[in-house]
Amino acid sequence: MTEHTKIDHSMDNLDDTTSSTSGPTVLEKSKPRSEKMASNKVECNACPVLCQITEGRTGACDRWGNEDGNLVRIDPVILMRRLDDTGLATRHEPVAGDAPEGLVNARTRDAEANAVSDPNDLFVSGIGSGTTYPDYKPAPFIVSSKANDVDMVTVVTEGIFSYCSFKVKIDTDRYLGPEQSNIRFKGEIVGHVTTAEYGSQMLSLGGVHHLTGGSKKEGRMTCDMMMALGNKEAVELSIDGGAQLVVQAGKAPIVDGVEEKRMRVGCGSAAIGIFAKQWFGHTDEVVVVDDHITGVLSEHQAGRCLDIPPTGIKMKGRKSTPGRYFQVANPGNGWGGTDISDPLAIIDGFNPDVAWPGLRMLITSTTGEHAEYYELDDDLKPQRKPMPDALQKTVDRIGEN
Repeated sequence: MTEHTKIDHSMDNLDDTTSSTSGPTVLEKSKPRSEKMASNKVECNACPVLCQITEGRTGACDRWGNEDGNLVRIDPVILMRRLDDTGLATRHEPVAGDAPEGLVNARTRDAEANAVSDPNDLFVSGIGSGTTYPDYKPAPFIVSSKANDVDMVTVVTEGIFSYCSFKVKIDTDRYLGPEQSNIRFKGEIVGHVTTAEYGSQMLSLGGVHHLTGGSKKEGRMTCDMMMALGNKEAVELSIDGGAQLVVQAGKAPIVDGVEEKRMRVGCGSAAIGIFAKQWFGHTDEVVVVDDHITGVLSEHQAGRCLDIPPTGIKMKGRKSTPGRYFQVANPGNGWGGTDISDPLAIIDGFNPDVAWPGLRMLITSTTGEHAEYYELDDDLKPQRKPMPDALQKTVDRIGEN
């Protein structure tokens, strides 16, 4: 099935049975709102806009068209196939190929028959199915099947745009802005910064309050923004009290004019655990700077597994568990998503009863974008030194991951 007419309940399509209540037999499609509508047009009843569509053309949404006087859904209904034993059938696809170009009737019965030869291997989605607007018509597709000898009925319909929303996942260490901050598109509020996830910052965009609950301009800008994002176009957003963003599906985000090249391998503590064996023997101490959890090798459980001796390092911030520190600095676009440009700013010195001159220390970020190597002088002050090749390889490996 490619385009379909499951939505077009014409005025001639009356109920087969007489209503059990008094009154006229029910129509499933209302009369056109305009009696002056040209005879070569059909009124689309898939949403409240009620486009009058000329034959051979589509409505404002490009999803519905007039084909030989019939209202048709241009895109195919999307079905998801059950995985076979080899795991090859992993993508969802339409029943019989792609949607036709224009409004050419491209129904291919043989392809349809092959695709649905075993309906229990297919699961119908709502994509391309059509609507029930005005919540008066039955669902366009009501499909029965069996799953492990259990009778199953799947009812699908496409939702109206008023309730659409996006969650945008941005893999970056750069600070985007405080949670709950408003996000703007062309000056209008279209969403907010929501709960951050592991290594990702999340944006919540769209939704009914922005589409219908604000000004007309806010609703239009929200709609334009979501349409552009959904069509894989680049969209420029600004966060109140935070960053300027350019986001595009399948492309790296651009934060304050800088295109993101890397995502974190893990938090500072995770990076310590992952790379501890590779650092062993090449340095006495490693600090992985992170806005969330900064890791310190000599104190960390991974360092204890390798029997790495204490170094007497004194870290700023709030100690959580051994080798794990919170709030060593404020969020920002510096090292590890913090606001620091000098990594020594998070170190309060070394215990002279424990540390020793010549102590080797690597400080890096969770992406490997920043890294410096130091050795302690006779006064136990860190002095920057050239990065040893063995340590540079580990920093490069963090970046690769």
